[in-house]
Amino acid sequence: MIINTVPMILRYVRMQHGYSQKQIAEVLKTTPQQVWKYENEDPRYNQEIPTRHIITLAKFYQVSADYLLGLTDVPDPYPPSKSEM
Repeated sequence: MIINTVPMILRYVRMQHGYSQKQIAEVLKTTPQQVWKYENEDPRYNQEIPTRHIITLAKFYQVSADYLLGLTDVPDPYPPSKSEM
């Protein structure tokens, strides 16, 4: 199976790390139903994930935001900026 859409990537990374939608909802300070919408590929239910949530998840999973957005197959995070050190 090719994992190439944002909802598929979000679900794949969450499951690879062993988290439930409820646990990720707590990290994002939202509801499990909202996480379900982010991970759902059906256009009737899918909802785009806000940038702030992508950033939070990238830091939480220790992957790059580009990886979560499907812009690269390399999950490695970028080195932190000098302002984060």
